[in-house]
Amino acid sequence: MKKTDKAALERYKKKLQLSRSFSNVNPFETEKEKREAIEMAKKSFSFMVKRYFPHYASAETPDFHIDFANKVKKDKTFKGFAQWGRASAKSVVNCVLIPFWLWINEEPIYLVVVGNNADRGKQLLEDIRAEFESNPQIINDFGEQYNQGSWEDGFFITKGGFIGQSLGMGQSVRGLRVKNKRPTHIVPDDIETKDLNANPVRQLKMARWIERDLIPTMDGGIRRYIHSNNKFAHKMVQTILQEIHPDWVIHQVNSYDPVTFEPTWWQKYSSDYFRQMEKEIGALAARAEFNNEPHVEGTIFKAEDIQYAPLPKLNTFKIIFGYWDVAYSGTQSSDYNAIVVQGLKDRDFWEIDCFVQQCKMSAALAYMCQFQLSLPDTVVVHWVFESQFWNDAVESAIRDAERLFNCRLNIIKRDRPRAAKYDRMLQLQPYYQNGRFYYNEKLKHKKDHQVAMAQLFGIEPGYNTKDDYPDAKKGVTDECEKYVTFAGSENSNYKSGQMRPKNERI
Repeated sequence: MKKTDKAALERYKKKLQLSRSFSNVNPFETEKEKREAIEMAKKSFSFMVKRYFPHYASAETPDFHIDFANKVKKDKTFKGFAQWGRASAKSVVNCVLIPFWLWINEEPIYLVVVGNNADRGKQLLEDIRAEFESNPQIINDFGEQYNQGSWEDGFFITKGGFIGQSLGMGQSVRGLRVKNKRPTHIVPDDIETKDLNANPVRQLKMARWIERDLIPTMDGGIRRYIHSNNKFAHKMVQTILQEIHPDWVIHQVNSYDPVTFEPTWWQKYSSDYFRQMEKEIGALAARAEFNNEPHVEGTIFKAEDIQYAPLPKLNTFKIIFGYWDVAYSGTQSSDYNAIVVQGLKDRDFWEIDCFVQQCKMSAALAYMCQFQLSLPDTVVVHWVFESQFWNDAVESAIRDAERLFNCRLNIIKRDRPRAAKYDRMLQLQPYYQNGRFYYNEKLKHKKDHQVAMAQLFGIEPGYNTKDDYPDAKKGVTDECEKYVTFAGSENSNYKSGQMRPKNERI
């Protein structure tokens, strides 16, 4: 036996052992009680999970599992996406629990699980095959399901007629049938690899394979397609399919609230779990993996244009401004309160610090007060906030913060044009290209700065990302720019289009 075959066999034995070891079979249950329990399991997805899969139910079934399962059950031609963040049990729900639930509801099930390659497809199918082979509660309620002669890696048929088969992505689907039976339930699971994601041509090819080859293998009255993957990149096989088929269901579930860090599956994860994840792997990576917020690389504003350097002493700056782009409320769908503290030194603009958070105004003002109080007596920050139609609320919040921190911000209100916001932000590009912007090197690993960079890199034609930081960056640059002088020139004030690269001779 090959080493890979031995490893696969050991892996499957462990799955059998897991299925056997967590039995909750009641030896005193009467036939009447058993029939009633089966009927209850047919109706209730969460009860079904508790009865047959206690080894998976380490926490209470969340509402989003139940909601999605009911949607799939109700629609025999369901086409859609379980676009759930990591740690949401996508594979278990879609490759094991829902197919089994439909089967006990007496639907004919021919499940096809698609992995990113053939071996991965077999691994995914092993989970439900092991349950049918050794799960004591399933055997107790529905009889022995192991079917000698139709029980192998990548393919099995239970005595109760459940058919399971695996495929690797792009594999030929010719002959994908058992006698006169065709697939009824297809689940591609986590098929998008980093390599595939870096190859747009292959992505399109795989989307076409799904659309033109895989799905048409289902030709009966039951034709469900469930694409199970988190959205970790802007361009994926699933996003291509979503664009082509806007009527397909996108069931998106983010793992946590990025403002409060409260988990969506609160029965399983602690209120601090995802806060720790952001600290461990970084906010951008965490939000891409767990919250379907892919990190943008940037086409106009690029990572290579960001210059980090040790921050000069604050009292050597000609002037320092702190610009606040105001947001009213702190929810995961609201705008960000964005504050950029930037200083002017010679003709360079130094970002000293930033605050970019989905929070209430009070948190942003607390940051400003604390920042100001931390400064030496020789340093002054001139605070500016962007005028809003609800200025009274802003000014009231400012007064509250000043009283709370015993701090006088002396913040001024600035009106800005509302039109052509995109064009306004593009005026930052020459500063980056000409090496005029520097960033305090201590900001590199600060969460707020990482969020700021994601917003900046996301600015492109037709963008749909948040833009509060780049807008605040433009605001603070406009303030600092008023104090730029050009030696030997009658006109001492220079705008972005006029500023020359640092290495150009004066």
